[in-house]
Amino acid sequence: MNFDFSEDQRLLRKTARECLAEQAPLSLCRAVLESDAAYSETLWKSIAELGWLGTAIPEEYGGAGFGRLELAVIAEELGRVLAPIPFSSSVYLASEALLLAGSAAQKQHYLPKLASGEWIGTFAHTERPGETGPRGLATTIAGGSLRGTKVPVPDGDVAQVAVVTVQAGDQVGLALVDLTASGVERQSVRSLDPSRSLASLRFQGVNAELLGDAPTGWPVVQQLLDRAAVLMAFEQLGGATRAFELTREYCLERYAFGRPIASFQAIKHRFADLYVEIELARSNGYYGAWALENDAPELGVAACGARASASDAFELASKEMVQLYGGIGYTWEFDCHLFYRRAKWLASILGSAHQWREQLVQRLER
Repeated sequence: MNFDFSEDQRLLRKTARECLAEQAPLSLCRAVLESDAAYSETLWKSIAELGWLGTAIPEEYGGAGFGRLELAVIAEELGRVLAPIPFSSSVYLASEALLLAGSAAQKQHYLPKLASGEWIGTFAHTERPGETGPRGLATTIAGGSLRGTKVPVPDGDVAQVAVVTVQAGDQVGLALVDLTASGVERQSVRSLDPSRSLASLRFQGVNAELLGDAPTGWPVVQQLLDRAAVLMAFEQLGGATRAFELTREYCLERYAFGRPIASFQAIKHRFADLYVEIELARSNGYYGAWALENDAPELGVAACGARASASDAFELASKEMVQLYGGIGYTWEFDCHLFYRRAKWLASILGSAHQWREQLVQRLER
């Protein structure tokens, strides 16, 4: 059995890394963080022209027609550069929701605009701190009218369309809503990582339509979250790997007592522990990508493992980066805080690592 990526997938990784090295240095993330911009429009247009936004969207809907493995490769590369764009919201969530549960007419209308980058999509799910399950879902749709509040919504301040979890009578469903329509109030929410935005969305009788023209039920919502969790894990894996590499380079160059600090045994132990954590996350991520690509029944379990381990790995890598850089690791001028911020932001979207571990236990019991 061949567990390696194909030649085409390795070429895609190489091309993506070279392109992002030129167009998305860490200074770009810092520039967005320090400005009033919600994301980098230049980078967004560039990746749209490359077709990355439609990687897993069929050609009949304006996409590239590749698979989820190719999308995972791109996600990891975007994670390495801390790309300040709403890629995850539009691609892992909005586009995947349409592919999963949308009607033929909805796919034909929305997917080409999402694939081209003309529209940005998002997924509005959480309404309060804590559990993000179907119980207590307060946003409702009745007679094509949507009412409720969602917060925080990733990239909700810049998206043109949102997929919203709703209560439709006695069933849970997904609704499509135009965020530029009257009846939608948007307000930016402060985020630990200003290079990725959050918003509060309030729907006051705005016109909306059910995804798939009928309530999908909670299992479909969970399946969407599982898909996004795997892809998000690769973005976290990319960030963790890059943080590890930069920290290693710094420790090899920084001297103390006449020798590189990387030569001290205590530092070696910390690097060894971090390396194991990242490789564990990589293994879980590959399992999740296989399950996603093949629509395997193990996807639920694989997604939980990938999401939890990737969150742990990126958070640990970002913390070690700050600490091993020493005093300068805490300063604004160095990039350590960019990785720490992004690690925290990604870990909080789609539910915490603790919640995914709890789901893993429940699914294994079942």
